[in-house]
Amino acid sequence: MTPALDLAQSFDSLIPRIETPRLMLRAPRLSDFDPFATYMQSDRSRYTGGPVDRNQAWRGFGHIAGHWVFRGYGVFVIEHRETGQAIGTSGPWFPEGWPEPEIAWTLWTSGFEGQGLAAEAALAARGWAYEALGWTTAISLILEGNTRSETLAQRLGCVREGGFSHAQFGATGIWRHLAPDAQGAGMEAYA
Repeated sequence: MTPALDLAQSFDSLIPRIETPRLMLRAPRLSDFDPFATYMQSDRSRYTGGPVDRNQAWRGFGHIAGHWVFRGYGVFVIEHRETGQAIGTSGPWFPEGWPEPEIAWTLWTSGFEGQGLAAEAALAARGWAYEALGWTTAISLILEGNTRSETLAQRLGCVREGGFSHAQFGATGIWRHLAPDAQGAGMEAYA
């Protein structure tokens, strides 16, 4: 076994897994890079830092893994349980330049939208952040014009609190999530 492979397996075993009825939220793996890179090269990524080439996508993918290393938490890869496909990410996220910790979500793979999968993942991730990390609040930072994410934020019970000008991404809306003690804020809410 090579040292890199050994480290990757250790990384995978250190990050929790969250199961929902249709999804597995888990650690990022090297095999997830191709669907991520394909997404980042497409126009679908325009609200999440793209489109970019594979070189820049690799840097972004490293950011996902590195967030776990430096913060002790990060976005999970969303694996569709029925197909085994890595279809996106969701989870607690607080990179440099963010106004405060957020619950993030992205579906990489077309054909999985409109099924409630992003909501299922975000609710489970939010519940985990509140329960395991002890968060008492969270936001979702949504680029202006990303109406699909705004609709999802509303479905999750979020309320728009105002705006934020991100140095890299520009104008964003700050959407406040339900507090941990609010009905439906826990991991069981997706059921």
